Amino acid sequence: MRIAVDAMGGDHAPREIVRGAVEAAREKIADIILVGDKRSLEPELVPLQPPATLEIVHTEQVIEMDEQPALALRRKREASIIVATRLVKEGRAAAVVSAGSTGAQMAAALLFLGRSGKIQRPAIATIMPTLKGPKLLLDAGANVDCRPEHLYEFALMGNLYAARVMGISKPRVALLNIGTEACKGNEQTLGAYSLLKEAELNFIGNIEGRDILAGEADVIVCDGFVGNALLKFGEGMAQALFTMIGQEIKKTLRAQLGAALVLPALKGLKKQVDYTEYGGAPLLGVQGISIICHGSSNARAIKNAIKVASRCAEQGLVSALGQLPGAGYAGEVRQCQPS
Repeated sequence: MRIAVDAMGGDHAPREIVRGAVEAAREKIADIILVGDKRSLEPELVPLQPPATLEIVHTEQVIEMDEQPALALRRKREASIIVATRLVKEGRAAAVVSAGSTGAQMAAALLFLGRSGKIQRPAIATIMPTLKGPKLLLDAGANVDCRPEHLYEFALMGNLYAARVMGISKPRVALLNIGTEACKGNEQTLGAYSLLKEAELNFIGNIEGRDILAGEADVIVCDGFVGNALLKFGEGMAQALFTMIGQEIKKTLRAQLGAALVLPALKGLKKQVDYTEYGGAPLLGVQGISIICHGSSNARAIKNAIKVASRCAEQGLVSALGQLPGAGYAGEVRQCQPS
């Protein structure tokens, strides 16, 4: 299996991208195609002594983070993310992995791979660490404006991914809302609830934001605006907590001595909330595997993203997504009556 890696995308490209790709190749997770400028990649590869199976596809163009995706795709037809995505379209790679511009990666996937089956809107599915292990949240930013049927399709795709790739039997699917009652929410969530309660899913109803980390739901569904805000708040909260813990430890000698005893536990906790452990987020709903990585991804994150891409390919995810039904919304929107 060959995975195309956009070697020029990300805050730490190409060094960390190359290191992660070489580690994945050495561990035989997949054969790697690095897509990028040879003049930048070859000096990084020399000291790493990569396996002979690693290949470079040369291209000099890069889409930067601050570029408008649609315009950049027209102007830079040989940009690294476009070339890497075309390799998937042409069957030369099983998946594409990138830590570059999320907008450009999504646009390239839609343009060259196309939508999957009857799915109307692709969604970014990201892992959320909880008290009961990793759970899936989607959409994490692909669609900021959604209709009820889009949330319904996100639930179908998330359910399939959780079962096939994450190995969760009968995933519990929940709708993120402002209350657990069926009649709470706006027109979007009320309509989605009506669809989901009739779906052939293990739908457990609404879930509030404070309940996500308890891990009671395996798949949490929301629109991309809410999902992206929630994801970034979680990242910031984790960083702030560890910073505050460090500050408190430094205040007294007793705290510093006690920290030595709890350090292994703190390291374990930090590992649980570290995005590098989970690799990348798949863009579900396109006719190919496209793994979106955090812009600050290091080598470990890239290696784990390649692992996610490989697992998706092994489990036949794209073919299974193509068999999912679409959604035509005709449900009744119900609202709570004031008591």
